[in-house]
Amino acid sequence: MDEGQRFQDVNRLLVRTGPLANNGNYGSIFPEHVPFEPSADILPFLRTAAQILVVGAGGLGCELLKDLALLGFGQIEVIDMDTIDVSNLNRQFLFRSKDVGRSKSQVAAEFVMRRVQGVKVTAHFCKIQDMDASFYRKFQIIVLGLDSIEARRWINSMVCSLVTYEAGPDGALTPDLSSVIPMIDGGTEGLKGHARVIFPRVSACFECTLDLFPPQVAVPLCTIAETPRNAAHCVLYAHLIQRDRDFPDSPRPDNDDPEYQQWVYLKAAERAAAFGISGVTLTQTQGVMKNIIPAIASTNAIISAMCAAEAFKIVTNCSAYLNNNAMYMGGEGLYTPTFCYERNPTCVACSTARVELAVSPGETLHALIERMVDDARLRFKAPSIRAEGGLRGDTLYMRGPLEAATRANLELPMRELVRDGASLIVTDPALPVNTTVIVRFSS
Repeated sequence: MDEGQRFQDVNRLLVRTGPLANNGNYGSIFPEHVPFEPSADILPFLRTAAQILVVGAGGLGCELLKDLALLGFGQIEVIDMDTIDVSNLNRQFLFRSKDVGRSKSQVAAEFVMRRVQGVKVTAHFCKIQDMDASFYRKFQIIVLGLDSIEARRWINSMVCSLVTYEAGPDGALTPDLSSVIPMIDGGTEGLKGHARVIFPRVSACFECTLDLFPPQVAVPLCTIAETPRNAAHCVLYAHLIQRDRDFPDSPRPDNDDPEYQQWVYLKAAERAAAFGISGVTLTQTQGVMKNIIPAIASTNAIISAMCAAEAFKIVTNCSAYLNNNAMYMGGEGLYTPTFCYERNPTCVACSTARVELAVSPGETLHALIERMVDDARLRFKAPSIRAEGGLRGDTLYMRGPLEAATRANLELPMRELVRDGASLIVTDPALPVNTTVIVRFSS
């Protein structure tokens, strides 16, 4: 079957208009957006020129790759750091038993290219943090199939950092829309899921609504440390307590790191054996570490279809886009409410406003760092801090090789380190770019 026949149904959406075509009245996002113009040139563009990135090749990522390829996207790239486990095979349908142990992204790319002739899928077997800004800048659109809030924060911050600004007639700075790379975020949780369209620095980004995610259910540390009662307690002990005891001076590894997951699993298994507890497996360890809720294949399929449809609409302009979030509530039947997230004017990722923190002059740097980690706006993981015009040098605290040289600053009061109104440049593994925090001394 040639490409004309394969994509004839898709092409009907592109060579003729209709009542659902984008009429340009999407004023809340792009007031100057032009109406859809049918053209025979759109499908060739989709097949040969449009560059799309899929982040994640798991349950949602497999569905996304399949849907995007069948919708006509011919130049797809996928990035994933995981390898295939036996437990993946019940829902990640691009994988077979013979693929266990291989890279998810590579196997998924090979499968899609075999089944959909003419599509090119380029696989990247690495962390998203291993790629620089020039890699992400080349795509027309980025689609996320992630199960990690940390990874979503990182990629959201990256695409926001790629946006440039231009001065309007009144001198006000506005985002240069040619530098805006739309991002579509899909997520599933049991019978629930969401599809979300994000135009970085134009509409609400992921960081804008970070505080809407429910807090994790806490387990008392005394139970974990002294009287574990189940396998999850043993995993949490290895993850939260033993790791810091064994490696006190090293930065905390990423929860997605396979080597770290294996280490936690082995230590948890040792502790479980000591307390006569069964049920510690690598899969269960990964689930506890990443707070994973069992995935349902049909939910993945539904959310993937929503995300792929939005990608198709944005690249081709054939229909109005989602504005800007849709929820799927499978436990309530076919209940799919939609609503619009609003931008947070003080968002650390997409706002031009500077983040200000009220700081007591006597507060120590160590206490300030802990507050930055707990702050709902910042949620840093392991910040390193420099100061512009610091009273004792610009480097206040730096993790890694310089940690020992700057450790003494942790117990000093802030009034001995910086002046009121000083700019703190914070580097944190949770975000790909630095964050500037302004110190405001309070009485």
